Amino acid sequence: MRKILLVLMALLMAFSLAACSSSSDDATADQEDGNITLRVAWWGSQTRHDKTMEVIKMYEKENPHVTIETEFTGYDGYWEKMAAQAAGGNLPDVIQQDFGEYMTQYSEKGLLADLDEFVDNGTIDVSHFDDLLIDSGVMDGQLKGIPLGMNAYAVMYDPEMLESAGIELPSMEWSWDEFKDIAKKAAEVYDYGSSDFADNRHGFEVFARQHGQSLFTEDGSALGFDDEVLTGYWKLLLELQEEGIIPPPDVALEYVEVENSLLSHGKAPFQIRWSNQAVAVASTVGKDLKMATIPGDVKGLFVKPAMFFSISETSDKKEEAAKFINFFVNNVEAQKVQELDRGVPPSSNVREEMVDNLSATDRETFDYIDYLLEKASPIDKGYPLQAAEVFKLFDDLTERVLYQEITPEKGAEEFRTQAEEIISQ
Repeated sequence: MRKILLVLMALLMAFSLAACSSSSDDATADQEDGNITLRVAWWGSQTRHDKTMEVIKMYEKENPHVTIETEFTGYDGYWEKMAAQAAGGNLPDVIQQDFGEYMTQYSEKGLLADLDEFVDNGTIDVSHFDDLLIDSGVMDGQLKGIPLGMNAYAVMYDPEMLESAGIELPSMEWSWDEFKDIAKKAAEVYDYGSSDFADNRHGFEVFARQHGQSLFTEDGSALGFDDEVLTGYWKLLLELQEEGIIPPPDVALEYVEVENSLLSHGKAPFQIRWSNQAVAVASTVGKDLKMATIPGDVKGLFVKPAMFFSISETSDKKEEAAKFINFFVNNVEAQKVQELDRGVPPSSNVREEMVDNLSATDRETFDYIDYLLEKASPIDKGYPLQAAEVFKLFDDLTERVLYQEITPEKGAEEFRTQAEEIISQ
């Protein structure tokens, strides 16, 4: 909780400091001699880092006047680092942003540039992007982020592990009872039937939507679900844990990283992850994977921007930053290099160019997103400014419930009391 508070306090300081900050002498001199140095920041796995560096080298080769300084870290440390830089008025020119709580925070504090200007003048081409995808980057009527890909929560699995154990493959849509039945059989052969929800908050978001509810109300002013729904979610996880289908939390923690998953080690045939992570998981498994929806009503699922690139309001190189973003999302070769690590390419033109040369896992990811674009429901956008703190509370209480330190009912009661207090601040 203290870490989240520190991040929020840094962001609260950021706008006033950023507003009065000025470009450094080095930056001014840099542009006067025709050379440009851009700072670009992102989070992710080592796979993402390597692929991003390849794209950056391609851009520098095509644009020899541009040098890109990179800032890369894992997800956990990324937002603390960005908050500290925001507080000092020193954010990178291009910032990888996340849908929801962080995009809301940075936009509300005036830290992100309005990108409509660069779309309108053609610097960034979004003419082949889905309108709903573009809308996900709009905050208070301004475009604050360019989606880097399309993504969805998925159950990915190794068909060979199931077939060798004589277990039937799941259909694309399946019920929770069907999941339990198949995964229980797998757990009799392997260490476990499945991973846990690698991201319990989004697991619950899907579960709540399957019950006709949401994380927050549409305006983000309150929680959008009943206690019974949260209790039901935690009871489901406890049931799966008690039956040996998913690992207990201490074991799950050992395999939380994308490139060190239970599936990667052949300990479970099912892995619940974001669809864009299939590339990294498949590379560690050494074979192609297939996908199914999260069990339950498919309407609970949604296609989301895997992440965005935004431009900091304090950047004095916004035009060049916009050109880099356009290259990143619209250059076919750049998208091929990334191999869907940031999701299915947002441009339909790029997708058409890539479709004939996809690996089996990539094609599975394309097909999965296409399926959900037809079947799933639109993403919810109502996030309060304090959402990150609410999600930290959710993670803490989920851990206590799964360690059976408190009951699901008591956990739901505590969550509502504390979350409502946080949102009201």
